[in-house]
Amino acid sequence: MDKIVIEGGERLFGETDVRGAKNAALPLMAASILAGGRSTVRNAPVLRDVATMARLLAHLGVEIDGGGTRTLTLDASRLRRHEAPYELVKTMRASVLVLGPLVARLGRARVSLPGGCAIGERPIDQHLRGLDAMGARITIDHGYVVAKAPRNGLRGASIVFDIPTVTGTENLMMAAALARGQTLLENAAREPEVEDLAHVLNKMGARIEGAGTPVIHVQGVDALAPFDHAVIPDRIEAGTLLVAAAVTRGDVLLRGCRPEHLEAVVGKLRAAGAEVRAEAGGLRVRGRAEFDPVDITTQPYPGFPTDMQAQLMVLATRSRGQSIITETIFENRLMHVSELRRMGADIHTDGRIAIIRGPTRLTGCAVMASDLRASAALILAALVANGRTEVLRVYHLDRGYERIEQRLRALGAKIRRVRGEA
Repeated sequence: MDKIVIEGGERLFGETDVRGAKNAALPLMAASILAGGRSTVRNAPVLRDVATMARLLAHLGVEIDGGGTRTLTLDASRLRRHEAPYELVKTMRASVLVLGPLVARLGRARVSLPGGCAIGERPIDQHLRGLDAMGARITIDHGYVVAKAPRNGLRGASIVFDIPTVTGTENLMMAAALARGQTLLENAAREPEVEDLAHVLNKMGARIEGAGTPVIHVQGVDALAPFDHAVIPDRIEAGTLLVAAAVTRGDVLLRGCRPEHLEAVVGKLRAAGAEVRAEAGGLRVRGRAEFDPVDITTQPYPGFPTDMQAQLMVLATRSRGQSIITETIFENRLMHVSELRRMGADIHTDGRIAIIRGPTRLTGCAVMASDLRASAALILAALVANGRTEVLRVYHLDRGYERIEQRLRALGAKIRRVRGEA
């Protein structure tokens, strides 16, 4: 397996672009199932998860061109299978996004349950409850969800989510687009990726209102057409790069990001003392040697994102005093704490609460990444640590950050990838 090797202490300077959002690209790829003909996804990030979704769609019969590039074409005219097998689903939970489109287009789906997740439970019960309300017959058979629509197709329904769920909202919104009548989704997820999917579905001929708010109205239509759409910038990648510039006392212009998607993160960076200002085409961040402590509680969008919690914890180690981070979304998303402690961080945990006392002097060592965002946090810590750090298990990193080591190196970091080592 690859590893990332970093010699810490270098300040980051320059400009870099934000890639397309993985969490927007994946539902768009799944939405191609809803229409025959060639759909085009532009600004797609070149990531392992995108490749996994492409393999799954190809298994279902979608013809895909442009794999490994930022422009993908997907033609679902000859969609022939309705089963998403475990071998493809097990490596990426977002594979469940094909469930709603398959039931809506083919009238049936057999999709493997996605299984466990390192950062905590992410059940799909609300996806299934919503499809059931729309008339689908749902059974669990040998680890697979089997869903069958009534003979005359799915019907609109009023669905209230127990908690906001991004993939649940996206799955049911796609299914409702081809259902008979109106579907009302209440307590829906408000993330920009949900809003972007609704925009694409409307391009295809769907009738959706309210995306980006807690209440979404979907008026079903008889058929949808292919689409051509550029993926929105990745707000989590943007936030990670903003923190990287801040903690290294750098000065970086982040081009192509959308400041309105980053308000919670930017607010905390400014509260900590970093300078963040909008410029033509992006955001500029200037860091400092030490920061003011900040308290963070993760919340669904537009609150502070759980996907930025680990990165802000690194910033907290550079702060004068005590910061408190409370994780409310996932029960097991503090696994990076033990690795940061090995680097010298003063962090105490109590359940889902982390108390960080700073500033502390981090030192390089070998660390093990446990998940995608933990990988990013360990790289940020390595950038400011004294000496050499080796980040192992970087296959997690490749799921959500496109060639991050090359882009950080272009900004001045001493970072490289070592191929084929554990």
